[in-house]
Amino acid sequence: MPRRQHITLLMILGASAFFGIFFVTFFRGTPEGARSADFFLSREAPQSGHVDDNLLHTEAKAPKLENATLKAELGHAAWKVLHTMMAKFPDKPTEDDSAALKSYLHLFARLYPCGECARHFQKILKKFPPQVASRSTAAAWACHVHNEVNKSLKKELFDCSNIGDFYDCGCAKDEEPGTEKVKDKGGFTKLQLEKEGLTRGG
Repeated sequence: MPRRQHITLLMILGASAFFGIFFVTFFRGTPEGARSADFFLSREAPQSGHVDDNLLHTEAKAPKLENATLKAELGHAAWKVLHTMMAKFPDKPTEDDSAALKSYLHLFARLYPCGECARHFQKILKKFPPQVASRSTAAAWACHVHNEVNKSLKKELFDCSNIGDFYDCGCAKDEEPGTEKVKDKGGFTKLQLEKEGLTRGG
């Protein structure tokens, strides 16, 4: 009888040692905060650098934006960001640049906070996929899809032949002193920062 107890005890100790060594080996290289279940799930995801098509093309789930003023302000700001981004996109983008912009546009459409606008833009993206071969094709594509939205809203269409000049982010070469334009083509006064002396309280 005592022999069986020793064998059972040795088996339990052996199994404990095996699992202990396995546990220590498994966690040896992981950072301190990386021992949660979420970390292990994310480690299993592919690390290819490209976004999964299911993530890009899932239908937008944002609710309808009822406030017309907020909806219009959001739309103006969104188009300003998109057109300025296209104006600064590289003339000769790398494959990664093109993939990043294409992914951004699909994610932008999916996450846009106006649900009906997002779903409409997703339909436009499906009909007119993003053109990201160069700055000029990206800018022309953005102008075209903006006009598609304008058509659906019964708004005036923009002349896309001027799109390259229209959205300047202010990142161009510095102009010679005294040659600055007072107003640009859109009728907006360009901001000029001047260093001022100290004011009261400062």
